[in-house]
Amino acid sequence: MGKHLTKRDEDYSKWYNELVVKADLAENSAVRGCMVIKPYGFAIWEKMQAELDRMFKETGHENAYFPLFVPKSLFEAEEKNAEGFAKECAVVTHYRLQGDPDKPGKLRVDPEAKLEEELVVRPTSEAIIWNTYKGWIQSYRDLPLLINQWANVVRWEMRTRLFLRTAEFLWQEGHTAHATKAEAISEAKQMQEVYATFAEDFMAMPVVKGAKSESERFAGADDTLTIEALMQDGKALQAGTSHFLGQNFAKAFDVKYTSKEGKKEHVWATSWGVSTRLIGGLIMTHSDDAGLVLPPKLAPIQVVIVPIYKGEEQLNAITEKVDVIVKELRKKGVSVKFDNRDTYRPGAKFAEYELKGVPVRIAMGNRDLENGTVEVARRDTFEKQTIAIDEVVNVVANLLEEIQESLFKKALDYRAAHTTEVTTFDEFKDVIENKGGFVSAHWDGTTETEDKIQELTKATIRCIPNDAKEEVGKCIFTGNPSSKRVLFAKAY
Repeated sequence: MGKHLTKRDEDYSKWYNELVVKADLAENSAVRGCMVIKPYGFAIWEKMQAELDRMFKETGHENAYFPLFVPKSLFEAEEKNAEGFAKECAVVTHYRLQGDPDKPGKLRVDPEAKLEEELVVRPTSEAIIWNTYKGWIQSYRDLPLLINQWANVVRWEMRTRLFLRTAEFLWQEGHTAHATKAEAISEAKQMQEVYATFAEDFMAMPVVKGAKSESERFAGADDTLTIEALMQDGKALQAGTSHFLGQNFAKAFDVKYTSKEGKKEHVWATSWGVSTRLIGGLIMTHSDDAGLVLPPKLAPIQVVIVPIYKGEEQLNAITEKVDVIVKELRKKGVSVKFDNRDTYRPGAKFAEYELKGVPVRIAMGNRDLENGTVEVARRDTFEKQTIAIDEVVNVVANLLEEIQESLFKKALDYRAAHTTEVTTFDEFKDVIENKGGFVSAHWDGTTETEDKIQELTKATIRCIPNDAKEEVGKCIFTGNPSSKRVLFAKAY
């Protein structure tokens, strides 16, 4: 099949790019910086979407949809947000094309069709949503307003990489309005928990929950909460953020409510989101030199069954047994594929499903028919076992749970081994340069120090962990007093 991948330890970035394309997840498109998500990649996104959507609804949120375009004047209303995203905005200036008199068969922009007001293609939707909320919120009875939207956004990136950074990407963005500051903060924290639970229970990807430093905050937020994951190459990935927006947007768009006491007050806000970048995180947390490794809970195909046969008669006999197994597994909610294509040999099929990260493979040949057995192989460890046909359904169901737990544990062990506490700047530089991973260090809390460290080492503050314990320490760079360790890393 010619699908050999570059080895991870030779060139991690090349390995990643090749894997995304060869495993049929996505490819570059005719539009620079934009990707085509292929059916197998989209199936993973749909599974992620389904679980997150369920979790959002369980916490009281409803889905809505807002326009792709934001009038420039609305976009400018909240200054910090507008400034923060200005450099990556795509802008619509005209609304019509016409025939080009100098070049028959070609089109040009109709100079008469200039928009009165330019439209920004949303890089994020706070502006259009808060302008809408102004009409939806009058009194305390209208609060809290808990809305999510599944959408696409555009951030004009020059250097792109499939899933991790593309000019257009898919995501969800929650936008909520509350009567009190405490309620909004509690919502932002709750959504950070939802993201962390999803990452750990479904993606089998351990995350550190924390807050961003001021310079890493979302533009327009008073506080940004984040979940940070560690990839196998020792780089961190911001996997989801939840922002406490204070009253910044409510004031910019004049969104007020009448309290129980009859007073007019500005509402308090949050916004939160995760994107198709999670698929990049999933790939880089678990996969190996043979291809994708997918946690069973998010694998589009959890079990694949490959028949090994000579002639139609053997295939029919195998199919009869397989049909029963498929039915029983589906009853248990397991997604199964029986690959009986006669255009590929079994070895080629094995290689394909290995590359695509299918968690469990069952093979059944003529000898298995005689013995009443099947061969069961795990994708994560490549272990194989021969099992009686009557036991296969229970064995596979248990195996899927075991693989899910085992992948999480392996990633957790990797993170533990690649989290290093340092006390001096020399130690810090050495770990960042040679070992990678999270570096836990004291920092004096100033943006100047943070910028200087980044300039010298390319490492950024990933977060101030929620569970960072108070301790007296000295900033590794300036020696000034510090009360908490923060996590630094190089990041995607």
